[in-house]
Amino acid sequence: MAQIVSTINLKGGVGKTHTTVALAETCSAEFGKKVLVIDLDPQTNATVMLIGEDRWKKLNDESQTLARLFQDAFDPDNRSFDLKSTLQTSVSDVRETRIDLLPSSLDLIDVQDRLASIPVGRFYTQNPTEILERAVRPILDEYDLVLVDCPPNLGIITLNGLRISDAYIIPTIPDILSTYGIPQIVKRVNAFATELGKPIEPLGIVISKYRTQNPLHRNISADLQNGSGRRLGTDVPAFSAIIPENTQISMTAEFVPNGRRTLRQKYGYQGQVDVYRCLVDELLKKLGA
Repeated sequence: MAQIVSTINLKGGVGKTHTTVALAETCSAEFGKKVLVIDLDPQTNATVMLIGEDRWKKLNDESQTLARLFQDAFDPDNRSFDLKSTLQTSVSDVRETRIDLLPSSLDLIDVQDRLASIPVGRFYTQNPTEILERAVRPILDEYDLVLVDCPPNLGIITLNGLRISDAYIIPTIPDILSTYGIPQIVKRVNAFATELGKPIEPLGIVISKYRTQNPLHRNISADLQNGSGRRLGTDVPAFSAIIPENTQISMTAEFVPNGRRTLRQKYGYQGQVDVYRCLVDELLKKLGA
């Protein structure tokens, strides 16, 4: 049975998508797992990182993205979303990976605001937070790990991702603004899980873009890791693996067409791969996988 984990933070620019993609590639290349990435973020960064801009544009022009799935909810009698053609197999420019992708679209920006008003359907069968679950349920157990890259909000599209998830992680820069919304995330997800009658476990905070010479980064990271994060309004623990701010990591956003490189060629030779390997190891142990 697949383990399904969402990545979420209310603030953008905290390394959420880079973390999602790096986890997928490391988990597959280093741990031999088959991974599905579901990109729900309208910024489409995870999609472009895994298949490149040209392939994404073609899919977007042909309505073979998750935007089509949510757009169908407005006219359930004329659905055109096709899971098979939308699912992109064997993505990533890293060698020896088994990663598939359900791509995102900029069109999700407009869809998000309209979802609350979708028709409920005959016998109230249409629930706006069940759209993704109904579509992907047939394929989830083909994977060892499913990673859901959520938008930087707690709207209906994010709730679709959380609904199928067993757990979630919160990537964050260790500063005041990036950690400010973490208590709200935990509170809202817990309330949503209670409403669903199923657990959605906060696996931990992933400290990213860490600057060793920044005293604020050092202090907040220490607070999060030693359990005194309550000073920041949260008691969710941080992973011990810390992702540094690094030019090589930021360059991984560029997809290499027709290229199959190693993890070290992509993420660098200064310990970045070791950090992600430790992070994946922690994640899998927390999941019991």
